[in-house]
Amino acid sequence: MTQFQIKQRPLLTHPEQFQGVPHFIAEILARRGVNSSDELDLKLKHLLAPQLKDLDKAIQLIDQAIDQQQKIVIVGDYDADGATSTALMILVLRDMGAQVDYLVPDRFKYGYGLTPAIADLAHQNFQPDLLITVDNGISSHAGVERCHALGMQVIITDHHLTTKETPQAEAVVNPNQLGCEFPSKALAGVGVAFYLLANLATYRSKLNKSSSKISQYLDLVALGTYADVASLDYNNRILVDAGLKRIQQQHCRLGILALLEIAKRDAASLKAQDLGFVLGPRINAAGRMDSMNIGIECLLADDYAKAYEIAVQLNQLNVERRQVETSMKQQALDSLEQLQLETEHIPPALILFEQSWHQGVIGIVAGRLKEQFHRPSIVFAPDEDGQHIKGSARSIDGIHIRDAIERVAERHPELISHFGGHAAAAGLTLHKDHFQAFKQHFTDLLAEMDQDLFQATLWTDGRLPNDAFHLDMLTQIEQLGPWGHKFPLPQFEGEFGVLDYRWLKDSHLKLKLTLDDGATVDAIAFNAKDKFKFDPMKERIRLVYELERNQFNGSVSLQLRIIYLEQ
Repeated sequence: MTQFQIKQRPLLTHPEQFQGVPHFIAEILARRGVNSSDELDLKLKHLLAPQLKDLDKAIQLIDQAIDQQQKIVIVGDYDADGATSTALMILVLRDMGAQVDYLVPDRFKYGYGLTPAIADLAHQNFQPDLLITVDNGISSHAGVERCHALGMQVIITDHHLTTKETPQAEAVVNPNQLGCEFPSKALAGVGVAFYLLANLATYRSKLNKSSSKISQYLDLVALGTYADVASLDYNNRILVDAGLKRIQQQHCRLGILALLEIAKRDAASLKAQDLGFVLGPRINAAGRMDSMNIGIECLLADDYAKAYEIAVQLNQLNVERRQVETSMKQQALDSLEQLQLETEHIPPALILFEQSWHQGVIGIVAGRLKEQFHRPSIVFAPDEDGQHIKGSARSIDGIHIRDAIERVAERHPELISHFGGHAAAAGLTLHKDHFQAFKQHFTDLLAEMDQDLFQATLWTDGRLPNDAFHLDMLTQIEQLGPWGHKFPLPQFEGEFGVLDYRWLKDSHLKLKLTLDDGATVDAIAFNAKDKFKFDPMKERIRLVYELERNQFNGSVSLQLRIIYLEQ
């Protein structure tokens, strides 16, 4: 069980500038770096101007391909960002009259991105004139060369980090490439695709050519952005908010509505977090357990019966994914227990490999270990060729996991075949014989870092005043969203008196608490048996919590959702 230190988020801007709201609301905004009240206006007209390198080149190439009825193939990626990017490209380009198909690499057979093998497969299946990547390609030098050898032009759209020169494609659109001056580096793959397509649509409209009303597909942009855990800077909040509103009004893809029906979620009351925790995992399950084509076809379906049928399939794959994940996590914990892992002596990184593990869920298991032990975690599974292993890495705040892998690759170039990713998540491939050496070198590298990074911190927005414990205040907080990565839902801390408690299903702890002024409020801690030590004999309790609605028997009341509990 991770030991947390509890700290208040620092103020990044001045709360005094937010007039007409309670002081603690002004502080919530200032702690998230909101620069002015203008940044609370999430209208689409406030999106950043399209100052993306090579954007005009890409527009000209696609425009020409549509007019000349050239064959276009989209090469996607096997996660929710890749699926939504692919679906967005297909829908918009078909609206414009393009001849377009898509291809997503089988993660188990081909791995990630535009490889020479994928170039061959695209050529063999479609004979395209133009190949467009979405959510991948920024490191695909060999793949681009192979496309050129086969007579294809290439446009790369991606958002992944790179410190190297870009491949020699006809156009590369990526806010994170060298020399791109686009102010936000936080766009997801689907956000980059949106910018390209929106500006292509405007360009073609001005020339009175067939175009597309791209705002109708913002549901896909919101889903891909949130599910990829992109930072919710002002620009991404605008995109997510616009797409979320379309889903709430049911002006969205039928596949999204079908997934919500199966998950028993009401579209009208959907929150941004549900994009990440309800819809995202079901789309991702296709790429993890089978083929992402299933997820993409769900998003492309234009008939509800068909959409529902595919959504049922996705839901079942997600159930299987959870079962595999639970089993693997238990095996991982057993392995760590054999190392006699004591809380005080956890190594700087948790790096695990088992021959029987499933490649599709190693990222999720790494994430669970990272959360439980507050350590960067890399979980490996065997590759198809039997010679290599593929790893999925997840990191804690302050340790840039992709850069750490790159440093090991620079010091020991023989160890790592491929790698890529972000600060918080990355992927890599090793020869199986190099696992122990990599584990040693990576652990040594992290041992050189500031040890304070390994102290888990729960950041809060301080204490709520007694008069803020009511549903109207929760509504006010909700309206400041969407909340998510780098724009986190407010968490508060405080001490309460314990009036009553009971255990639900032997796992969840339900409490009735008193405030300093004598008022009472309900609270719940899910899976508390595994997480917290609760002593019913103690009259006071210290909590970190979020505010939420509790709907029961037709009535709605305020409830505290407990994040952390200590006595």
